[in-house]
Amino acid sequence: MTGQPDPVPFPRQHARTQRFTLGAPRGFTVSPDGARVAFLRSASGTDRTQRLWVLDVAGGRERLAADPPALLAGAEEELSATERARRERTRDGSAGIVGYAVDAAAEIAAFALSGRLFAAELRAGTARELPATGTVVDPRPSPDGRYVAYAADGALRVVHTDGDGGDRALAEPDGPEVTWGLAEFIAAEEMGRHRGFWWSPGSDRLLAARADTTPVRRWWIADPAHPDRAPAEVPYPAAGTPNAEVTLAFLGLDGSRTDVTWDRERFPYLARVHWSAAGPPLLLVQSRDQRTQHCLVVDEATGATRTVHEETDPVWNELHPGVPAWTPDGRLVRIADTPDGTEPGARRLFAGDRALTAAPLHVRAVLDIGEDDVLFAASGPETHDIGVYRVRHRGDGPVAPQRLGARPYPTVTSAVRGGDVVVLSQASLERPGTRVEVVRPGADGAEESVAVIGSYAQQPVLTARPRLVLAGEREIPCAVLLPEGHTEGDGPLPVLLDPYGGPHGQRVVAAHHAHLTSQWFANQGFAVVVADGRGTPGRSPAWEKAVSRRIAEVALQDQVDALHALAGRFPLDLTRVAIRGWSFGGYLAGLAALRRPDVFHAAVVGAPVTDLRLYDTHYQERYLGHPDEEPAVYAENSLLTDEGLSGAREPHRPMMIVHGLADDNVVVAHSLRLSSALLAAGRPHEVLPLSGVTHMTPQEQVAENLLLLQVDFLKRSLGLVGTA
Repeated sequence: MTGQPDPVPFPRQHARTQRFTLGAPRGFTVSPDGARVAFLRSASGTDRTQRLWVLDVAGGRERLAADPPALLAGAEEELSATERARRERTRDGSAGIVGYAVDAAAEIAAFALSGRLFAAELRAGTARELPATGTVVDPRPSPDGRYVAYAADGALRVVHTDGDGGDRALAEPDGPEVTWGLAEFIAAEEMGRHRGFWWSPGSDRLLAARADTTPVRRWWIADPAHPDRAPAEVPYPAAGTPNAEVTLAFLGLDGSRTDVTWDRERFPYLARVHWSAAGPPLLLVQSRDQRTQHCLVVDEATGATRTVHEETDPVWNELHPGVPAWTPDGRLVRIADTPDGTEPGARRLFAGDRALTAAPLHVRAVLDIGEDDVLFAASGPETHDIGVYRVRHRGDGPVAPQRLGARPYPTVTSAVRGGDVVVLSQASLERPGTRVEVVRPGADGAEESVAVIGSYAQQPVLTARPRLVLAGEREIPCAVLLPEGHTEGDGPLPVLLDPYGGPHGQRVVAAHHAHLTSQWFANQGFAVVVADGRGTPGRSPAWEKAVSRRIAEVALQDQVDALHALAGRFPLDLTRVAIRGWSFGGYLAGLAALRRPDVFHAAVVGAPVTDLRLYDTHYQERYLGHPDEEPAVYAENSLLTDEGLSGAREPHRPMMIVHGLADDNVVVAHSLRLSSALLAAGRPHEVLPLSGVTHMTPQEQVAENLLLLQVDFLKRSLGLVGTA
């Protein structure tokens, strides 16, 4: 059911399909009885509009539950500033129903379109609009399916799912910078918390976040291509400056309000909230330096909290998806590092005080907690092989995790479960795209396939053929890609390093599509190297935390070491070495050109963080500390300081700096200041400003031409014959 290749060049196809994500199913929910799977999918590999679908598991039949063009009567979708920001935080460039929430039985789904509120009856396959006040964001049904709560214009409101009686406010902003029920910038961008309210299991109240951005400093993001438009005012908590003030309160459907209390002076970050029938609400709160975090339980009657678990780390505490949470019998599920954190498997899964995993599994996320077991994601000694496992949490005897969807080759697998039905999404290097399979236990206990959810995603016009290897003494995970048809007798190739190379950005994985762009660059005549050095996830806590206070030195050195270690194994011409990257990868490319011109001869520097004081609190202070307390650390790790370029060496190497002018995450000031510093130092360079582009580049023409322009620059800079 996968779409056929589009007979166009790869850059255009890559852009048109939004990196081959359009038409692929996503956003799965399985009903607790295992009868239905709800999911999102657009109508083709080039259609941006996501629709809500339902798979009836017993018959294997897919049916459309909500169609945005029909619900909007053909009108164009209109996004509020709040919704645009939410999609930017999740890096979602599609349209239509980009997210939805369901009741406990997965019978009612709620979603927003053009700021309007809709509900779909998943059994019947019908959808209708509900009355709502204001511009609707993040609607969520109550567990019993009788109500839908949503955020709108700073308020948190609720409406009955039959639409009777209209809607009403449960909480309204008490100041111009106050919002209820939304995740603040830091939570959504850095903590992985994208929601701001949670229903009680009994459907009679909500636990809601109140965010006040009054203390946060204001930045203004203008669009120079439209001087008639006022700049957008953005509250941005740069390193060392105040964060938003975040509190919680119980809001009853009867109009009651009970504020939740904890030591917010010591623990200002609200990282996680969990509320299930298995126990009282759980909060995970962090200190500003992230070296201490407490798991708190909340008294539903008084709002008082008490600590049930404390975690301390001399470097920082990592946040993990799916935890903390309760088992059905009331034990705390958490992911924790072993004391030294040096070996694979040093990040383990716990239920209460009992470790459920051991080496070599490195636990990445909890996916579901059942009556008897926990479903989780983990990697082993081969960090590119990411699997889904289940392990029993009951009993006192030894436990042995079982891998789901096991294959005779490495994969990147994720899962969603309801009852005994599991939806497995699996990518590999053996085939393009992601296969989505619905499985359940068979008579012998082994998993049995009951359905495959179809994909309309296009097939790429090229095939990625990465060779996954370990490089150097530190065994740095690398992917090496050579031009199609290249043979040993063809001689050495100019080299292009294509890393992300930093925290939360693993690139060397056993997934075909992850390497498509690198393969395309290879086919332009390069040997492409992707290296996941220290600081990248999936190996061990010590590997991730080796960048503390030395992120520039460590990240750059690992790129250099990987390059040199691979030179004896692959046809690499070390006299012609370039590097390209975006975001942290752009920062890394800038470091390479400025600080190691003896190794690198050209760099494409995309959306780089250049002055680390200008990036946000939670991210930057985790790795470098507070800038007022450790200014030298910031100066040493930045590309530039108030005095100019930091650590730059001769000779000067060509740089192409690329940045979206509408970027509200890494603002364009980073690139403009870098360009000014280069100019002041007499260093020629190129700047490519992208009008109207944010930290994403979903616009088709921009994404296509950006690849072509990079190849042209790299070939010119390295003295290669011909252009893209």
